[in-house]
Amino acid sequence: MEIATLYTYFKECGRVTTDTRNCPEGSMFIALKGETFNGNAFAKQALEKGCRYAVVDEAQYADDPNIFLVDDCLKTLQMLAREHRRQMGTPIVGITGTNGKTTTKELIATVLQKRYNVLYTQGNLNNHIGVPLTLLGLTEEHEMAVVEMGANHPGDIKELVEIAEPDYGVITNVGMAHLQGFGSLEGVIRTKGELYDYLRTTERKTIFLNHDNDYLKGIADGLTAICYGQFADEKVKVRGEFTACAPYLRFRWNVDGGNWYEVATQLIGSYNLDNALCAATVGTHFGITAEEISAALAAYTPTN
Repeated sequence: MEIATLYTYFKECGRVTTDTRNCPEGSMFIALKGETFNGNAFAKQALEKGCRYAVVDEAQYADDPNIFLVDDCLKTLQMLAREHRRQMGTPIVGITGTNGKTTTKELIATVLQKRYNVLYTQGNLNNHIGVPLTLLGLTEEHEMAVVEMGANHPGDIKELVEIAEPDYGVITNVGMAHLQGFGSLEGVIRTKGELYDYLRTTERKTIFLNHDNDYLKGIADGLTAICYGQFADEKVKVRGEFTACAPYLRFRWNVDGGNWYEVATQLIGSYNLDNALCAATVGTHFGITAEEISAALAAYTPTN
């Protein structure tokens, strides 16, 4: 079945599921496979539990007019998500990085929610299945989306950005953690940099850049960088500095060297200053006031 045709059926349903333990009435079930399970075998059960349609990739299970046969269910899920993303046209901030991406994603979403209806990745559903499921949750009510993307191997981010097609990008950092699968720090940088590579092909080419990170500055050529950091520099739009961290982070920040704003967060760890400054920079770019940003950062309670 062609994606365009399947998409018309998806629009009838409004949501998808890949788990027969969660079959919202009228939804579309997509049968995924793993090492120890085969979702195809549960397609009929999904219909019995309330799904309107099911999608399988093994012909023996396509034995009902409401069960559609495709070549590859995972690929179909991803292509369906990309089609939905294109149809919605919602501005998307894509985020990746070695550390801090989940906290930064939640901080950005918290700040943007001061003015916008925001869809954002739940938990750490940031892989080749989680990203499509997030995108398929977009509705007409959503004004912005923040999509987290994780990677275990080279090419993972390239695959995810080609599904999500973000308009803006954040790489929180690149580091030595989780080198297995990447081979070296250079492999990590190249993989995370696949987000930047994609954005170079778009019209906006806009990233939110930690100006203190030389690795990230080194791969940002050809992009419009809106910078944040802890050190004064003419390129730094949002600057912040610690005031305390015992144990909760307190800091002050300003925009373009203007008035300082004090924030007492519920975040533990000095490393969260960069995450908070990133969220402040994104919020500033999208018209959230400094007062609103400070209030959002102070109110955020970590869940991860």
